Amino acid sequence: MESRDAPDNRLTRRILRSACTTALALALPLSLAQPAHAGHVIPPLVPADIEVLAGNKAFLVGHAFGTQNYICLPSSTGFAFSLFTPEATLFSHDQQVTTHYFSPNNNPFDPSDRGVIRATWEDSRDTSTVWGAVEKSSTDPNFVAPGAIAWLKVKVVGAQDGPNGGDRLSGTTFIQRVNTVGGSAPSTGCAASGDVGKKAFVPYTADYFFYFDPYADR
Repeated sequence: MESRDAPDNRLTRRILRSACTTALALALPLSLAQPAHAGHVIPPLVPADIEVLAGNKAFLVGHAFGTQNYICLPSSTGFAFSLFTPEATLFSHDQQVTTHYFSPNNNPFDPSDRGVIRATWEDSRDTSTVWGAVEKSSTDPNFVAPGAIAWLKVKVVGAQDGPNGGDRLSGTTFIQRVNTVGGSAPSTGCAASGDVGKKAFVPYTADYFFYFDPYADR
């Protein structure tokens, strides 16, 4: 014999199912707007001029180990070392997450930027790639260590999914380079015509924070 409480129990279950369905429907658009593997990342404290635009959210941080690579070239003041590429690997929780170097912008947002050499980050797993242009730099001594390369705010100007649809980096809007150690161009070794073409590979470390706009169309 069925308990007199059964109709109430069925009504309660229907209410709970409806509430869960509504909550899932509300949460799903936000989850779809976030990059794959997005986690809780706390943005760094930075000089005001390299803060990213309000509304952008940090979703990935990579700890970089590599070199800033320079070549001696003629300059307006004689001769100087000029950066020709960084070579770095970024790690998170002891796992490689991206590589960093210079390359032509193969998929620019502005067609006029196609082929322009840009700072590049390539995801180590899905090979999604972004290209960035430096918007602002800071050597504020309250933040930047003596002898270290500048902290940067980089605006993403091109993005490309991996060949199998990987898109962890594709929605990146800004990248910050912070907590730099080393990497500055040598102060000697590039002073005469005989030094032209000489290269210097200077070790550095840094943290790179990746941001996305959860309300962007792309």
